[in-house]
Amino acid sequence: MPHPSADALARAESLIALTPDFPKPGILFRDIAPMLADADALADVTAALAAPFDGEFDIVAGVEARGFLLAGTVAATARTGLLPIRKAGKTPHPTASVDYALEYDVATIEASGDLTGRRVLLVDDVLATGGTLAAALSLVERLGGTVAGVAVILELADLGGRARVPATHAVFTA
Repeated sequence: MPHPSADALARAESLIALTPDFPKPGILFRDIAPMLADADALADVTAALAAPFDGEFDIVAGVEARGFLLAGTVAATARTGLLPIRKAGKTPHPTASVDYALEYDVATIEASGDLTGRRVLLVDDVLATGGTLAAALSLVERLGGTVAGVAVILELADLGGRARVPATHAVFTA
């Protein structure tokens, strides 16, 4: 899958809307909905997420909720399956779950399935503090999968999330 041009990705990024103080004061929310609504931008971002890992994964895992949207497009384009990684209580019969720390709480993610022997591309929208992605990596491994790589569209480098993703897992930002 060819990697889109820098201009195409810059255009896609320009469609991401910034909303200050959402969902709480001090947070600058990156709304990817306008980018998702633009067919060319969505196609370019999808290609950019998959290109570095072309042929190196058998299934795409997406983290709820915005990661689902991106992972679904990557999986469809790559003609692979999709493993949804859900918040606790959203999967009828979870096979595995992982708890992880939030700023003032603990959250749980879960998934159903057997990934034994499968190479997994983990896709999410933003790498911020890294807690959710670290938990998702652990969940994929608990299900028997091998993480082929991690792909996100945005990284908030100031929050240090990349340090929570083991160096053995390539992280690509579209």
